[in-house]
Amino acid sequence: MKIFEKPIFAFGSAKDQYFLLLKKPSVIGNHYITPKEWLQNSKTVISFFLPFSEAVRKGNKKELFWPSSEWLHGRIEGQIFLNELCSHLKSKLMEEGYDSVVPSLDKRFWTVKFPGSSDHPELSFTSNWSERHVGFICGLGSFGLSKGLIAQKGVAGRIGSIVTELYLSPDDRKYKKIYEYCIMCGKCAKNCPSRAISIENGKDHIACARFLDRTSVRYKPRYGCGKCQVEVPCEFKIPKENC
Repeated sequence: MKIFEKPIFAFGSAKDQYFLLLKKPSVIGNHYITPKEWLQNSKTVISFFLPFSEAVRKGNKKELFWPSSEWLHGRIEGQIFLNELCSHLKSKLMEEGYDSVVPSLDKRFWTVKFPGSSDHPELSFTSNWSERHVGFICGLGSFGLSKGLIAQKGVAGRIGSIVTELYLSPDDRKYKKIYEYCIMCGKCAKNCPSRAISIENGKDHIACARFLDRTSVRYKPRYGCGKCQVEVPCEFKIPKENC
C-alpha cells in the first residue's frame, strides 16, 4: 500500500522572530528550544509535509470510531519512514559541509503527555520542538480547529523538519492568522470518537490522549485515530467554502 503522496517543502529563517514567540507561556513556553539553540550557526529551518495517500485516507472513512488498518500503518510505519527520510536528508546536507540537526530525533528532544507523567511535572501535552508550529512559521500552513496543520494538500499527513547551516531563501507566509485556513465548520468535532473537539472550547488534549491509549491497547503495537483528518473539507486541500 502506498502511504504518502509527494511532499511539500517550506523554508524558514532560523532567526525568524516567531520562533522566540513560541517561548511565551501563552504559546508553548520557555522550555521550547529555538533553531539557534538547536544549532548555533543555523540559517534555515526546513519543514515538510507528507500527505497521506488516498488509500490511507479512504481506509479511515470505513467507520468513524476505530482507526482503520490503513491509517494505523500510515501513522506508525509512515512515521518510521519520515524519520528515516529526515536522517537521510540530514546526512546529505552534512556531506556537503552543512551541519544539520533533526530536532525530533535529537537526544535533547522530549515530549510530555499527561500532567506529572514525566521529568517535567509542571507541564502537560507539550514538547520542546513542535512540528506543527514550525510548519506554521515556515509557511507550510495554518492551524485548524483540531490543532492539526492545514497545508496546501490538506491536514491528513505527517510533518517533519530539519535545522541546517545551509541558507535557503525563506518562503512567505501566505496567511496572517493562526487559524486562517480553517473554516470552523465543526466537521472534525463531529467525527471525533472521544468528543475531544468543539468549536466553543477547542481541543481537549486529555480526552484525545485517553482515546489514543485505548487504541494502543486494542491495536498493539500500533495506535492512532485520525478521524479529525478525514471526511472534512480540509482533508486533502485548503477549504474554500463553508460546508
